[in-house]
Amino acid sequence: MLLRFIYLFIGLWLPLLAHAFDLNEFSESFTRHVAKELDKHSVPGGAYAIVKDNEVVALNTFGYTDKNKSQAINEHTIFRLASVSKPFAATLTTMLAQEHRLSLSDPITKYVPEFSLAKSGAAEKIQLHHLLSHSSGLMPNAYDNLLHENWSMEKIISRFKRIKPICQPMRCYGYQNIAYGFLQPAIEASQSKSYEALLDERIFTPLKMEDASTGIEVFLTENNTAKPHILINRINTGRKDQQGNTIKQYVWRTVDVEPDYYKVAPAAGVNASINDMAKWLIANLGYQPEVLTPQLIEQLTTPRIKTRKELRRKYWREYLDDAHYGYGWRIYQVNDHTIIYHSGWVAGFRADIGYAPELGIGFAMLINAESNVINKLSSQFWSQVHQLSSKT
Repeated sequence: MLLRFIYLFIGLWLPLLAHAFDLNEFSESFTRHVAKELDKHSVPGGAYAIVKDNEVVALNTFGYTDKNKSQAINEHTIFRLASVSKPFAATLTTMLAQEHRLSLSDPITKYVPEFSLAKSGAAEKIQLHHLLSHSSGLMPNAYDNLLHENWSMEKIISRFKRIKPICQPMRCYGYQNIAYGFLQPAIEASQSKSYEALLDERIFTPLKMEDASTGIEVFLTENNTAKPHILINRINTGRKDQQGNTIKQYVWRTVDVEPDYYKVAPAAGVNASINDMAKWLIANLGYQPEVLTPQLIEQLTTPRIKTRKELRRKYWREYLDDAHYGYGWRIYQVNDHTIIYHSGWVAGFRADIGYAPELGIGFAMLINAESNVINKLSSQFWSQVHQLSSKT
């Protein structure tokens, strides 16, 4: 990983993919494929971006902000990122740790003193780095269901005293949202600024992510936002496509933006456009070292805990050789290449982002419907890119 950045700074990185394959030609055919799949699933709108090194190779938008086709999606249309917010939280936390404003070895009870577990002393063993890597030992998605209720975070936190850990920290993987939200008080304790202000100051503004924001209040005041859609029916048309598969009609309903996961901003509170995501990819590929240093990126993308369940993930299971979680990022192994990746899903929205450091390629996709077609398209993109690159 460190060697990659040495190549970058001494000028050897740029030629590595110069003659690998025609990414522009590939993106043209991929655009047609994406349009076909989104139409097939009746997804109201979406957008994707492909970057190569420090350039945007493709940025394409599809459809409309809602099913009534009142406004076309463009490169500045804002979507909810859902769990694609986690890499931002992890980046900010690790950045502050490298500046010695906090320590990743701090127990979470230092910042959330009311947090306790049924087993005496167990809560005090959970440190910030365990939250970053989902290796806290808590049962997966602990109390996520309560985010849908009209409960305060204080009341939700009080419920943790009823449960015991399922393992010691760093001994098992358990994906979290509420516990990931505990990063916010740690970040805010590092200086007298809000989490939202620090994200803007340290990441959004320096990377010129002009459409990016945090929180439901900002999202609701913007004019150019994608509206969420949930599936209400899947109709069998009785017809088949050229491959003999049954053609289905997908019926979506526009719904209100839900405040639930916005309560845990580090886990799911970021809003952004596809234009923002392209800039975020370029930075994570190492081309904004004054914002994301090589040392920071290396620490974020070091595998911390194995995630065996990911190897059975629909569509991806055909291609994955191995899977881990780092700090805020998943680390996938596909055809001997590493993909730094995350996906997101909240009511009415899906998001996907990933980049391959060895290839210098990044891909992000946002849609305003809860369709698993994004999973299919993202896995197909990376499979095809790795197949094409291996032939050169």
